[in-house]
Amino acid sequence: MTSPRAQLTPHGAQSRIIETPRGPFAVLDAVPAARADGAAAPCALLVPGFTGSKEDFAPLLDLLTAFGYRVLAIDQRGQNETPGHSALPGEMALLSYLPDALALDLLAIADQLPGPLHLVGHSFGGLVARAAVIARPGAFASLTLMSSGPGAIVGWRRAMIDALEPVLAEGGHAAVFAGMQEFTAGAAASGAAASSKYASADPALLGFLQSRFLATDVASLAGMGGALRIEPDRVGDLLAAAPMLPKMVVYGDRDDAWPPALQQDMARRLRAREVVLTGAGHSPAIDDPDLIAETLDRFWRTA
Repeated sequence: MTSPRAQLTPHGAQSRIIETPRGPFAVLDAVPAARADGAAAPCALLVPGFTGSKEDFAPLLDLLTAFGYRVLAIDQRGQNETPGHSALPGEMALLSYLPDALALDLLAIADQLPGPLHLVGHSFGGLVARAAVIARPGAFASLTLMSSGPGAIVGWRRAMIDALEPVLAEGGHAAVFAGMQEFTAGAAASGAAASSKYASADPALLGFLQSRFLATDVASLAGMGGALRIEPDRVGDLLAAAPMLPKMVVYGDRDDAWPPALQQDMARRLRAREVVLTGAGHSPAIDDPDLIAETLDRFWRTA
């Protein structure tokens, strides 16, 4: 069932900073009760998508710790509470938000954690997660691509990034946030979008979504948005780099970012486990957190 409070779902995770050689990263660190045998809990790293943050996984945190996992959800570089690269010259700042560059951040975080890690990337986070696996497959126990695709984003979300790129340059955060609400509402009205998270959000949740967006580094919005439009199909690279790594592709049958048929084909090419969630859209962790937690637990136990 859909999590009614979404990113504001209460949980027992600790909000903290992980220091790495590549800088600090804000995380939600959810630790399960001590195991009776004294063994360390298996660990999972959750990576959010474009305009997202660690809070996108809030509904999952307590569910996964109940299964016995330590779970860390992160803000990627420039997102919400993690500082960005705005101090870099323009082109260098944008290049620092390409998946290969952001993958180095994931590997730096992984080096601070007990591993190998179960790695989960949502949407754009899936592109970053696969780049990390390609760079160092031995760092991970498994890879889950959640509502992500084989290459550049398509459809109305691609059109929205195109339309709002000049708005970001000229009007800044606030103008883009207003434009996102208007564009999403139009896409929902036309049937292109499954729904509008802004229209359905209560005032507290809408306030969080806005404050998070305003806190996101401008260069990260431009850089990640640009990366989403040019990312090549790297399914073959991932399979060649990590042929034996357990992989799962999970998506909703109402996903409106990468079409379900495209994700189905990606799963086939990766020889990955494929899970389709009936009635879920582009954010399964919010649309059906109980089923996602159960799906991850089954996959991780067999992986």
